[in-house]
Amino acid sequence: MRSDPSGLRLIDRVDSFAERTALLAPEGVFTYDDLIRASANAATGLLAGRDDLAGARVCYLVPPGWEYTAVQWGVWRAGGFGVPLATSHPEAELAWVLDDAEPEAVIAHPSLAGRLRGLTAERKIPLLLTPVLLRDGPVAHFPTLPESREALMLYTSGTTGRPKGVVLTHANLRAQVEALSEAWGWSQDEHILLHLPLHHVHGIVNVLTSALWHGATCEILPRFRAVDVWERLARCEITLYMAVPTVYRRLIDAWDAADPDTRDAWSEGARACRLMVSGSAALPVPTLERWEKITGHRLLERYGMTEIGMGLSNPLDGERRPGFVGAPLPGVEARLVDEDEMVVEAGRPGSIQIRGPAVFREYWRRPEETDAAFTVGGWFRTGDQAVIEDGSWRILGRSSVDILKTGGEKISALEIEDTLRSHPAVADCAVVGVPDVDWGDRVCAAVVLRPGEVVSGEALRSFAKSRLAPYKVPKDVLLLEDLPRNAMGKVTKPAIRELFSPENHE
Repeated sequence: MRSDPSGLRLIDRVDSFAERTALLAPEGVFTYDDLIRASANAATGLLAGRDDLAGARVCYLVPPGWEYTAVQWGVWRAGGFGVPLATSHPEAELAWVLDDAEPEAVIAHPSLAGRLRGLTAERKIPLLLTPVLLRDGPVAHFPTLPESREALMLYTSGTTGRPKGVVLTHANLRAQVEALSEAWGWSQDEHILLHLPLHHVHGIVNVLTSALWHGATCEILPRFRAVDVWERLARCEITLYMAVPTVYRRLIDAWDAADPDTRDAWSEGARACRLMVSGSAALPVPTLERWEKITGHRLLERYGMTEIGMGLSNPLDGERRPGFVGAPLPGVEARLVDEDEMVVEAGRPGSIQIRGPAVFREYWRRPEETDAAFTVGGWFRTGDQAVIEDGSWRILGRSSVDILKTGGEKISALEIEDTLRSHPAVADCAVVGVPDVDWGDRVCAAVVLRPGEVVSGEALRSFAKSRLAPYKVPKDVLLLEDLPRNAMGKVTKPAIRELFSPENHE
């Protein structure tokens, strides 16, 4: 089965590699022809007799694998606007996305449908199950779409506290994939391993979409287990591997725990990779050096975020300096500015601004925040600080103490604080990120209880766990009589962070 011309280059390219293996997934082995057929079934079901979804939002909660990919392509082929839901998120976070996105339909895998039935019924949103949506049958004629059409809405936390939708068009996705293709030397002979979450740009664009763009093979693991990854690498079939620093740390720990023969086999398999990439959080230099010693690979570190895709990257060929993220990718303009938004001289720190076709279009239904995110000339304010030294960029950190990075996830301290304050025993709280070798930022909360209330830190963690994604739940909770404040009454988060240092926090 061949695809009809869609106007979307990703879909139309399939004709040149239809018989190649697209996915090795928990459900089996699938070719590009299989993907076209299954996504046609999904698109037909979504259209329900219409000519075009015309950008209607469609949410989907599907585990990483074959059905996830077929659903994503089906939404696009029908002219829809895909909103992937996080399988790790509790009901409260799923409800927030449904209320904000207002989808016309929600697609769910049967194993996850129970988490959505009540939410969709309350909102009168149709709930479609993947076995029904993907089953074979007569297919519709699909619309020809402009690349300016919305493709994905990925939710990211911001300084406002609640997650906000980042709108990426098909043109944005194409620009992101083409930049990585040129910079990282992608080809149809690649075999990449994927265990990253598929509600973030890292897994969706850098791995899955980049592989499918080239007719390469993407092997999807249902979840990350260090031993599983090592065993796949040991077969010497994987050519590309991408992960976050926390994952590399766990792989190192697993290697250290293995016997000598197993270590040798794992290391030999890893050396067969063409390229290994680290991103989504700063890579600790000890992790980089240890990984290189074990595998022979100096990890290629890059810098990106949901709103821009990837912006900076160390070179494929050339020096990769520890602590640096290289230079702008093809098609990306990047600059550093001071507080007056004047470009700074080389060697001086400044705020990173990015411009180019890969940069997102807008924050969903948040015109004021969208306007505030861009400056004159269309430059996007990333909120991160950097310095350029000898032609290479070094990330210094975030401009706001309220934006944390933990395990590769960018989260809002304000959102976590709002959740904790909703507990009846909590009078006030402050959330900070404490430097951690494994997590980047270790999420910690200082809490002040209401007079007469008694509640443990662990109970507050359980309360947060029922309302927040796992990576947002504070790992440490410290109960205080009051929060440290400055003369103006503003909470001083550096002082709170100091309370969680080893010598002060037992």
